[in-house]
Amino acid sequence: MKKIPKSRAGKVNRSVSIIGTGSYVPQRILTNAELEALVDTSDEWITSRTGIRERRIAAEGEATSHMAAKAAQKAMEQAGITAEEIDLIIVATVTPDTSFPATSCWVQKHLGASNAACFDLSAACSGFLYGIEVAQQFISNHTYETVLVVGADKLSTIVNWQDRNTCVLFGDGAGAAVLRYRSGSHGVISTHMGSDGKFSDLLVTPAGGSAMPLTKENIGMNLHCLQMQGRETFKQAVISMAAAAKAALDKAGLTTDDLTCVIPHQANMRIIEALADRLKVPLSKVHVNLDRYGNTSAAAVAIALDEANRSGRFKSGDYILLVVFGGGLTWASSVIEW
Repeated sequence: MKKIPKSRAGKVNRSVSIIGTGSYVPQRILTNAELEALVDTSDEWITSRTGIRERRIAAEGEATSHMAAKAAQKAMEQAGITAEEIDLIIVATVTPDTSFPATSCWVQKHLGASNAACFDLSAACSGFLYGIEVAQQFISNHTYETVLVVGADKLSTIVNWQDRNTCVLFGDGAGAAVLRYRSGSHGVISTHMGSDGKFSDLLVTPAGGSAMPLTKENIGMNLHCLQMQGRETFKQAVISMAAAAKAALDKAGLTTDDLTCVIPHQANMRIIEALADRLKVPLSKVHVNLDRYGNTSAAAVAIALDEANRSGRFKSGDYILLVVFGGGLTWASSVIEW
């Protein structure tokens, strides 16, 4: 018979709750009107097709880790914990400060979280919910007590500001959550994650990795910038998010009627409307901040969660659904009892 390590023997898996949220967006606002001076576009064109009116752009010298740390500090304050209590820091990002060390290590340095293990997670816009699932596993099986999950991206550094089809969509920001076991609460009830690599070319930054190292030539061709096949990405986003939402609800034994709030990835208002229609959820239940921030990748659902939490969109005991998709393609969902 296989021996069970003493440290885990007799320990039942624990429920995991989000005990604090936080978010941060840069001060600089870039409006649709300002973009008219950069590319051939208009406020009406952007708003009618995406729902975005403005986005935030990080200041010079403001790195992904700086935004992540500011969001984390707010989450820690709400959770009532100190940096020394954090056992693990997970940062979901596609715009790391450096190739290595991990951005989470820079965040650890900014916070003074000297007792934490750190690693980054790359799942594009789905990264924050991937991080929530990973954190849940560590806490549930008694490996760690307190985990900080941050979604943070500085997309202004990889956007081609000459491409009107993509530069209007993205912004910078960070969102964070502190997770712990909380007695008497169900917390994270169900999660679902998925990927389909055959669509990896739909949303990609071609240069900068081992497949295509940066050169003067490919930088001149803007291959270090984000590229997107918009029409097909839109289609796959609606399909994958609807399926992911239904999977998480089925696992939880709930229906959309049981939900108080739905927080989807903030990429395009038409996608959000199509998702709500497929799930038969009224838009009044859906939290949207896309008009103010654009698509902030891994930060998007995390910022929206913090806003919804602090504005009283739900209360203790309410069921909420988070659902996202991103490059990879990747998708994820989570049902949480707050």
